[in-house]
Amino acid sequence: MEIKIVKDYQAVSELAASEIESLMNSKEEVVLGLATGSTPVGLYKELVKMYQQEKLDFSKTTTVNLDEYVGLKGSHPQSYRYFMNDLLFNHINIDLKNTHLPDGASENPQQAAVDYEEELSKLETIDLQILGIGTNGHIAFNEPDDRLSLSTHVVNLLPSTIEDNARFFESIDEVPKTAITMGVGSIMKAQRIIVLVSGKSKAPIVAQLMDDYVSTQLPASLLKFHPRVLLIIDEDAASLL
Repeated sequence: MEIKIVKDYQAVSELAASEIESLMNSKEEVVLGLATGSTPVGLYKELVKMYQQEKLDFSKTTTVNLDEYVGLKGSHPQSYRYFMNDLLFNHINIDLKNTHLPDGASENPQQAAVDYEEELSKLETIDLQILGIGTNGHIAFNEPDDRLSLSTHVVNLLPSTIEDNARFFESIDEVPKTAITMGVGSIMKAQRIIVLVSGKSKAPIVAQLMDDYVSTQLPASLLKFHPRVLLIIDEDAASLL
């Protein structure tokens, strides 16, 4: 696991964007694994800027997202489909048919999870997967537990995750309690993984991640088994190291 500590959130975003730029300039058809939440917002702004400066061409790019809330249509302002369209897809020359997220609005979320895993299996690979880390150590919505699912599945969100995500909703009661998420196995199939971590609230979990152990109670620790993981951490998130 490679670790790069940079000054601040802007530096995290810029470095991640430059890594994507290097990949896209070296390969014509790229599959990007994308994340949502507040952490990658700066990255997406940088990618839009690069596109506007004609440094990037997304016309042959395919994207897959980690997760989606159960019960929210893509038109809902807090759905991850809306998030991705609003912050990235609507501002670049990507074909929306090549942007994939789980179907959170499905009447059968379990089947939607199976269907999404099948979509992932049709791709040769995910060239680069972007991740964040929750304050409880989750990656995607793989929450701490005695055991973790390998493939895409429906998960019950822990109270800590619901509380963390409440800032995006008018009240905590509006936060969905379940989501469809890629499993740990799905994520680990990516050729390369870049983890973005920013802010003092993430410092305790970063410190835990640096310990010499692996546990399903700290899902992010399983990334230690992957041969090509880059952690980009700002000084606030690294403050307890």
